Amino acid sequence: MANLKKTLGLAAAIAALTALPAFAQDAKLSGADTAWMMTSSLLVLFMTLPGLALFYGGLVRTKNMLSVLMQCSIITGVVMIVWVVYGYSLAFGSGNAIYGGFEKAFLAGITPDTLSGTIPEYVFIVFQMTFAVITPALIVGSFAERMKFSALTLFSILWVTFVYFPIAHMVWGGGYLGAQGAKDFAGGTVVHINAGVAGLVGALVLGPRLGFGKENMAPHSMTLTMVGASILWVGWFGFNAGSELAADGIAGLAMINTFVATAAALVSWCAVEGMARGKASMLGAASGMVAGLVAITPACGFVGPMGAVVLGLIVSPICYFFVTTVKSKFGYDDSLDVFGVHGIGGIVGAILTGVFCAPSLGGTGYGDGVTMAHQIYVQIEAVVITIVWCGVISFILYKIVDMILGLRVDADSEREGLDISQHGEAAYHS
Repeated sequence: MANLKKTLGLAAAIAALTALPAFAQDAKLSGADTAWMMTSSLLVLFMTLPGLALFYGGLVRTKNMLSVLMQCSIITGVVMIVWVVYGYSLAFGSGNAIYGGFEKAFLAGITPDTLSGTIPEYVFIVFQMTFAVITPALIVGSFAERMKFSALTLFSILWVTFVYFPIAHMVWGGGYLGAQGAKDFAGGTVVHINAGVAGLVGALVLGPRLGFGKENMAPHSMTLTMVGASILWVGWFGFNAGSELAADGIAGLAMINTFVATAAALVSWCAVEGMARGKASMLGAASGMVAGLVAITPACGFVGPMGAVVLGLIVSPICYFFVTTVKSKFGYDDSLDVFGVHGIGGIVGAILTGVFCAPSLGGTGYGDGVTMAHQIYVQIEAVVITIVWCGVISFILYKIVDMILGLRVDADSEREGLDISQHGEAAYHS
């Protein structure tokens, strides 16, 4: 027995020693990966400020332009603070199937030498922080032109705490959906379905804008919207290719997919709109860009370029139908079509990821023993859980904020415009 124990001990020691070089190699800092991830983080921030802010700002009426810019700005500020205080720990700390723990609250235990894969953990924290910022900022478009600035600020803090962080943990942080094998390369469920559903619930809770369906509420500057959409497309390369967390071939795959899926969706939207209305509009082209970007987000590192093209061609007609037909039929006022583009585009992209990642269709595959049918089932499960979790919790949070501060500005303030009534300044002085 003693000889057996010695033999086992010697074997364990040899195994540990032989594992050390591999461990050291895995933990080695990569300057190339670090530089790429720092660049990607800046690109994703660029998506929110100024990209999303200008995209949304151009779509609202002149009297509400600055309010949208301010809403995107304050969300950026408060979410960054929340993220480093406790958000990163709740999303990526060890915990249970739904939430991470608090062991990394205030970024405890993290130093410049701490690595996350081949990059400093600080860089990973910043990259994920920009995702946490843009997601609640996307929601702004659903209730634009009628929500109090103070209410938006409080809601954003509560929403990322009780909706974004748990969904991010479930998908990316070692939680339930990731363990089930759900594929979401860069945020189809975590970002876009989450934001789209929260936006729809907000539009329903706040009710339509004064004069909705009766007054002209056309975008005041399609020029700004085009500029914002273009910035979004550029920044999205950090969003998608950056989610590989390395400067490698999969990042290159995500990059080309982000190009071609978006191009296909832009063309597809213009074609559908041209057939339906007789003319293709700049608003339609910008909407097609965003729909394609949203749809390819969960799939970009898993599908081949031809699959990405097909995905882009599919998503625009579906989003167009929701924006023009479903929204009109039910009469809800999703001001800037956050649910119709981000929510629906995210659902389409998340589910079809399970189809187009098939090797026979040019994708990277499912993993050992996983079939297409099973992967599609897992993708649908992730979509349903995200919709239910986000929808229920968002509704509760809107009601809580309404009881504390009131969600909506009064009628006179809404008619005057949020720029003056909420911020005391105007975007234009002509």
